[in-house]
Amino acid sequence: MILESSPSTILILTPVKDAVRHLDRYWDNLHRLDWPLGAISVGLLESDSLDDTFGRLAQQAAVARARFARVGVWKRDFGFRLPAGVPRWSHPWQLQRRRVLARARNHLLFQALADHDWVLWLDVDVVEYPRDLLQRLIAVGRDIVHPHCVHDYGGPTFDRNGWRDRGTVHMDALRGGADLVRLDSVGGTVLLVRGDIHRDGLIFPPFPYRPGHPVARRPGPWGPQMEGEIETEGLALLAADMGHQCWGMPNLEVLHARD
Repeated sequence: MILESSPSTILILTPVKDAVRHLDRYWDNLHRLDWPLGAISVGLLESDSLDDTFGRLAQQAAVARARFARVGVWKRDFGFRLPAGVPRWSHPWQLQRRRVLARARNHLLFQALADHDWVLWLDVDVVEYPRDLLQRLIAVGRDIVHPHCVHDYGGPTFDRNGWRDRGTVHMDALRGGADLVRLDSVGGTVLLVRGDIHRDGLIFPPFPYRPGHPVARRPGPWGPQMEGEIETEGLALLAADMGHQCWGMPNLEVLHARD
């Protein structure tokens, strides 16, 4: 008699802020995943919201615990808010915003990670992805991999933190070729990481990591006075130093909300 192996255990992690408008669709999409929900855990960290994100999450988590292996919701405020009317991609605020996001990701990781086989970082405003997303990401057999996040199928790359050649080549330039490509940096909208690599110490640096790193951008986005990469780009450089290659799937597209 041949016994089928148990499915890999997945931890889905999502930092959230002012996200009430996205929460129902977030949970609906998780429930549609073509993966045993009993092998999926979900962890969310809410920070600095002005809406009722934390209260809504607490209510939704109480219901979701009946279907998922574990569901955890934590709150950690960092005291950071963009000025009114300033978009989150506004350059003067990027360094501070990305530092806070890196800290939020690390706090969430340390709270939620147990013995899970994989960690899927999933932004709350990723609004559409295939039901077999987990199968397709895991099937490529790589330790760090993410799909192509766009606003429109076939359109420009939205998550431009995934790149190679010192930031000059993004996923939309690689679409239509190989299904799996090497990357020097990754984004965090949807990012799969083998759990053991996080347990080995892979984090999201909340500071510019490794000035002078051979694949870092020069000059970097913060100007010539500050070299190195932070948050997801810093994670990619740290992963390389730990001996792990990052990969992208330019032909596997997921949709991000238009904010």
